[in-house]
Amino acid sequence: MTPWLQRLDARDRAIFSRLCLSPACRGGTRAFWSFVTHLGGARASIGLTILALVLPTVHVAQVWNTLLLLGWSHLAVQIVKRTVGRPRPQLTEGLESLIEIPDRFSFPSGHSCAAMAVAIGFSTAFPALAIPLLILALLVGFSRVMLGVHYPGDVVVGQAIALLTAYPLLG
Repeated sequence: MTPWLQRLDARDRAIFSRLCLSPACRGGTRAFWSFVTHLGGARASIGLTILALVLPTVHVAQVWNTLLLLGWSHLAVQIVKRTVGRPRPQLTEGLESLIEIPDRFSFPSGHSCAAMAVAIGFSTAFPALAIPLLILALLVGFSRVMLGVHYPGDVVVGQAIALLTAYPLLG
């Protein structure tokens, strides 16, 4: 690893150690962040996207575009995850994650990518909702660090993949 990457990795780990919740954290805080983090999971991101069809102002094309964005961005995340192979914090930091982890790979964050993909997909169709949707996507990313399953850099890159994937699909 180059000195620049070593410094970046050290900074990422330092920020992580300041932000992640203690395993002793119980009650409302842990429950809140757990709820938020699951909004970036496959069930919620796909399910809520499809459920949007019940709204009278949502069209099938908007849902289809958002699902395509989810699919392409998820494919990109999985390729990067398996190529880089960065282990999750619980495997390297000796800390307990506060939720179950889906796999052993940390970089990049799939939940962060999915939440951002849905936010971007619907923000392009409904600009008035852009700020609340983007804030929610950022909170999903933050929750991944708070719960001890990702480093901050994993989250930023996951969200960036959603943005980069959206450009050709929606731009």
